[in-house]
Amino acid sequence: MGLSANAWVYLSLAAFFGIILYYKVPSIITAALDKRATDIKNELDEARRLKEEAKQLLADYQKKRNEADAEASEIVAQAKREAEAYADETRAKMTEMLERRTRLAEEKIARAEEQAAAEVKSTAVEVAVQAAEKLMAEKASGVTGTDLVTAGIEQVRTKLN
Repeated sequence: MGLSANAWVYLSLAAFFGIILYYKVPSIITAALDKRATDIKNELDEARRLKEEAKQLLADYQKKRNEADAEASEIVAQAKREAEAYADETRAKMTEMLERRTRLAEEKIARAEEQAAAEVKSTAVEVAVQAAEKLMAEKASGVTGTDLVTAGIEQVRTKLN
């Protein structure tokens, strides 16, 4: 019985499909495809979850950056306030120091004026005493004159000083 070539092809094809069905190749392929589809679905879900986490982290970092910017602005403002306060304090201290130095200089000048006036007065007394002594020495002579001159000089010194 000789089968034609077409019959052998059909018979081989039927045997091939029979073997495939016997070993449950379609269910194995379906299971593999289902597993692959499940893996892809899980990977997509994981990617979505990671994307949401990344968005949340980005939002958190932006919030922290905004807070840090606000804190930095507050620190700068505080530093400016402190610098202004320090400058005001320094100005006040400088003004006080200048007033104190001016007062001390005025006091020194007043003392120098008083001292100069006292020296002029002392010099005037000495000149007056010498002039009086000379005049008295010329007018009075002898022991009585000398005693009078000495007594007069002492009185002049006492009264003028």
